[in-house]
Amino acid sequence: MWSQNFLSLPAASEVRLVLFGIHAMSLSDSFAPAFASRSPLRQAIIRAMRQPEEHCVAALTPDATLTAEDGKRVTDLAAGLATSLRAERNPGIVESLVQEFALSSAEGVALMCLAEALLRIPDTATRDALIRDKIGEGDWLSHISRSTPIFANAAAWGLAVTGKLVTPQDDSSLKSALLGFVSRGTKPVIRKAVDAAMRMMGEQFVLGETIEKARANSSKLEALGFSYSYDMLGEAALTARDAERYKQDYLTAIRAIGRSAQGANVYERPGISIKLSALHPRYARAQHERVMTELLPVVQELTLLARKYDIGLNIDAEETERLDVSLDLLEALCHTPGLEGWNGIGFVVQAYGKRCPYVLDYIIDLARRSDRRIMVRLVKGAYWDSEIKKGQVEGLKDFPVYTRKAHTDISYIACARKLLNARDVIFPQFATHNARTLATIYTLAGEKFEVGSYEFQCLHGMGEPLYKQVVGAGKLNRPARIYAPVGTHETLLAYLVRRLLENGANSSFVNQIGDPAIPVSSLVEDPIQVAHSFTPYGASHPDIRKPPALFGAERRNSAGTDLADDSVLSDLLEGLTKASGPWQAAPMVVGVKPGKKTQPVTNPSDRRDVVGTVEYATPDSVKKAAAAAVKGQASWSDLTPQARADILIKASDSLEAHRDELLALLSREAGKSLPNGVAEVREAVDFLRYYAATIARDFDNATHAPLGVVACISPWNFPLAIFLGQVAAALAAGNVVLAKPAEETPLIAALAVTILREAGLPAAALQLLPGEGDIGAALVGDDRVSGVMFTGSTVVAQIINRQLEGRRTHTGQPVPFIAETGGQNAMIVDSSALAEQVVMDVVASAFDSAGQRCSALRVLCVQEDCADHVLTMLRGAMRELRIGNPALLSTDVGPVITADAAEGITKHVEAFRQKKAPVYALPLPEHCANGSFVAPTLIEVANIREIGPEVFGPVLHVLRYSRSTLDTVLSSINETGYGLTFGLHTRIESTVQHVLARVDAGNLYVNRNTIGAVVGVQPFGGRGLSGTGPKAGGPLILRRLLAQAPALPPLVRGRIPCHHGPLDGLAAGAGREQSRLHGCCSQPPDTGGRADHPPRPGRRKQPLQPDAARQYPVHRPDKSGAV
Repeated sequence: MWSQNFLSLPAASEVRLVLFGIHAMSLSDSFAPAFASRSPLRQAIIRAMRQPEEHCVAALTPDATLTAEDGKRVTDLAAGLATSLRAERNPGIVESLVQEFALSSAEGVALMCLAEALLRIPDTATRDALIRDKIGEGDWLSHISRSTPIFANAAAWGLAVTGKLVTPQDDSSLKSALLGFVSRGTKPVIRKAVDAAMRMMGEQFVLGETIEKARANSSKLEALGFSYSYDMLGEAALTARDAERYKQDYLTAIRAIGRSAQGANVYERPGISIKLSALHPRYARAQHERVMTELLPVVQELTLLARKYDIGLNIDAEETERLDVSLDLLEALCHTPGLEGWNGIGFVVQAYGKRCPYVLDYIIDLARRSDRRIMVRLVKGAYWDSEIKKGQVEGLKDFPVYTRKAHTDISYIACARKLLNARDVIFPQFATHNARTLATIYTLAGEKFEVGSYEFQCLHGMGEPLYKQVVGAGKLNRPARIYAPVGTHETLLAYLVRRLLENGANSSFVNQIGDPAIPVSSLVEDPIQVAHSFTPYGASHPDIRKPPALFGAERRNSAGTDLADDSVLSDLLEGLTKASGPWQAAPMVVGVKPGKKTQPVTNPSDRRDVVGTVEYATPDSVKKAAAAAVKGQASWSDLTPQARADILIKASDSLEAHRDELLALLSREAGKSLPNGVAEVREAVDFLRYYAATIARDFDNATHAPLGVVACISPWNFPLAIFLGQVAAALAAGNVVLAKPAEETPLIAALAVTILREAGLPAAALQLLPGEGDIGAALVGDDRVSGVMFTGSTVVAQIINRQLEGRRTHTGQPVPFIAETGGQNAMIVDSSALAEQVVMDVVASAFDSAGQRCSALRVLCVQEDCADHVLTMLRGAMRELRIGNPALLSTDVGPVITADAAEGITKHVEAFRQKKAPVYALPLPEHCANGSFVAPTLIEVANIREIGPEVFGPVLHVLRYSRSTLDTVLSSINETGYGLTFGLHTRIESTVQHVLARVDAGNLYVNRNTIGAVVGVQPFGGRGLSGTGPKAGGPLILRRLLAQAPALPPLVRGRIPCHHGPLDGLAAGAGREQSRLHGCCSQPPDTGGRADHPPRPGRRKQPLQPDAARQYPVHRPDKSGAV
């Protein structure tokens, strides 16, 4: 299949021995458990994850369909409940606020941001800045009216006054007496008032700051017949210390609940809900072995204690990628000695997931096999927005969740029927705030009821008004349990924002019941009837593009690989095994045959593993390649732009088809982890498709003339993506290419060239010249070369720049030089930022790819008020990283590229140790002895100047700064001369604008990590010492590779903000180039919030990253740098 530059694969019997060197025997273990080893029921769950939505809905509809008689009973009961609820409703603080201040309004966003951030900010100066930033800009007086609830009116008056007090400019519309109130003494008053308001909002959703207070506060509703399930507030643990604290909180809570519990059995007694991600910092599929050996004993300890007191313990549902791991834990828990026959083990299942009915089949079977009743809490779903975004961003084939609220409702009813039919082994717990859903469950369950048959559940602060019509004699007389969060104000922040979003979601029953303009008949409509209004029946939401169609008709999104899907992992393992090599690379020059003088290419994670061999090019082969390129120019440039685009697209498809070979080489030759390898293949595919789409749409050979021969010199850190990014741009513009890959990674480049040629690219259009620095010099020095693209060190870029000085193309123009080099990339973190989010983004930015990214974070500047807290958490998160063979699924940090690189990085670290600087480095495991590994390292510095040149590896320098010296820090960052990427974490918009106006960098990221720019969405390139020329993956680079093109209108100077993550906007006002991540920024008309419906898609991924936080990259126009 491959060209003569690649040897045939070894026999199947040999594969197991050669795969990934000495690590071969552990590769399959790292992918365990294997899909084939799963039971048929578990396999069915896995297969169902990304089924087409219409197929799932069609399969569920029979079980969700009511008889005509039952349907009328349900509608009448639901209408009665809704009418009574609306008539007797006494809206609380939060409900009044979200009814008045829509979450899509500036005032609503301001309230959310205050609720999320204010209480955790340690210093008063930053608190005051946040209040001034969020309240000073709101039009609060416009919300005052006679029809507005009294609390909302009071809030509007208070916020209006506060806004004027904290806004610097005068406003003649307010009385002079009010303005006169502004004085040096008012800031503490304002701060205390807003602080108290935020605490009041939090108290609506949190039952108590401690479990003891929560138990005391529960007595009032317990007297009415309600029971409780307590939840200790907190988000996912990032450190072992966090996990241990959560464990102790749970143990304390179980004891306190158990000692005061009343009730004859587990069904009547209070219970507790636990979040597995809070109990282990690496609760993920990739760390399956650690989860089963470290987390399982913790869950068993908690459950055994719960059994001692006979209180139910529910395992909360989390994101889709964690489901299979949680089911493995549940299986083991149900077979734990000491828990035999106990009916208090519970599990939460989310109806918005396409796997929901299959999960229930498995749990029912597990209950029968373990001879027990399992509690199953059925909810609508809690992470809808993040599941949609994750699917789109990662290019997965479909969503794991439904895209329409009606479809989730159909799933809920069908799954409820399944649970009700298995009550001999299942204790159903139906969590809903929707009167229609409640009435349906009540009707399906039948009039006969006994304790332990089933129960309803609701959230504290949201569902009590509805269930006061359900619980007790003379009403529906069915039990209801309240899910009650417990924790301090500081721990409730992210939870509070989720509740605000749910209350404010425009199709939430909780939201709509308070709007008298919405008729009750609409609130209680049968979801199947609603679904029949969509054509075809069961079709997904048209405004939420499926991941492959993310970019619409312009181009197909690159296909991702779900590394949490056992069936995908099984196929991947097989593919990696077959792609074990060995490989060969040699000059791929027209008319030149490979020679016999080769040298080995070894695996940087284990130098004893010989990946293949390479024959280097010679200066003579460079001359022959240049001559062949000139001769073959017309065979490529004369093709129409559409014909060239078709070949590039075909090559992109072939890249995806040969994913496993590429991943194998990326791992063994370049030391890439599997997630990094997947991302790199996708980026290469995106480059090909983006440039192909651009020329097919915009280019015409009559007006767009290529330069001619272009030299592409690429680095080893992205040996496929940057290599093909350069090549694809030059080829798309009609040029012919002489490509020199990095000497460390010639095998990947050879494979990429082979794939392009097999897609129909003429051999003369792309020739490969592997070699050392002398080959690059020969290429740049050849007068037939009319353009140079380079990615690498600043030093080499300066040499090339001098070499090209004065050179002209055949048309008399200066030879274009497009360079992207390194950077002393910095991130500013102020005290308004959420520490957990900061730490996650810093770990990814600094240590992903072993720090070997041009965009990697090198300098972290943390405000001194929060520095101790952030750095303690950061060191704890670093300790959870796994260093080693990048081919293993569990590996986080692989090797650096060479022993020389490792030595240079180590010398840098040792120099700071000699200066007695605080240095924190992880220990290197013994299995890293034969590779070129460097441990992730943290170095505290007094100023940026002492860092010196860029250190290209997993070393992060930390600088503490005071709020008053922010501008000095920004100046010192600019003074390094680099300007590639820059990060900022803050909740204060004025800080965002202040900082971005002063930092000179090509790509700026706000409230997110600084790596992973997406082709066609986030053009990438630097300024100053970090690069010159237009950005890669943007709309301008192809024009730089032309000798002639029509003039463009003047570009708008400035920064083009792109919405959260890889979303809207490209560069320099090129509006037609925009690509939209559908579903992340717009509100489909039928999507809603937790428990009853998926929340609005405006929320971003990660529970730790609240909605109030603005998160986006900011792109600046392309600008030549001083290389």
